[in-house]
Amino acid sequence: MARTVNALQEKARKDQLVRAAYAAIYEHGYAAVTLADIARAAGVSKGTLVYYFGSKEALFKTVLTRFVRTIAVSTARAVRLERDPLRKLQVFVENQFYGLENTRRFYTVYLDFLSASTKQAELLEVTRAFFEVSDLLDLSLAQFGQGDDPQGQAWQLRALIDGLSIRFLFDPEADLEVYRARCLSGMRAILGL
Repeated sequence: MARTVNALQEKARKDQLVRAAYAAIYEHGYAAVTLADIARAAGVSKGTLVYYFGSKEALFKTVLTRFVRTIAVSTARAVRLERDPLRKLQVFVENQFYGLENTRRFYTVYLDFLSASTKQAELLEVTRAFFEVSDLLDLSLAQFGQGDDPQGQAWQLRALIDGLSIRFLFDPEADLEVYRARCLSGMRAILGL
């Protein structure tokens, strides 16, 4: 008799492996992390990872896809729920800087993936899809601004976020509220609000 597998259990297992891979990438760095590191973090064998993902590259693509989808969806949802333009900006900023350790972990892994994406076509494809979603969200925020170049303002918003996130990573005394306040004031200045 064939073994039946509960689809929900399989999904939960795969999710757990993706979370473990994300944690291992954060701990070791994208370039240095091994399947053995990920298996150890997940409490499974390397064979289990290969069973679920086929290869290290496929696992990394899954991690990146899940990673960017989660942040894009949660940020877009939070912004969409607000009516007031200034409140939209505020929740956008809160989603970009959403907890000291979470923010540090997110941007560390994000920059690792960006770097790897320049050399791996599969990751570049996922990164470009994330940028398309981010561009749409940035443009929707830029529509509230003054001026006649919303696309230019959207690019400036993204440059502000990316610049502050890099600075945040290397700031040994990073204060989340200071970064949020500077990000919000910068966005308001870009948009003329």
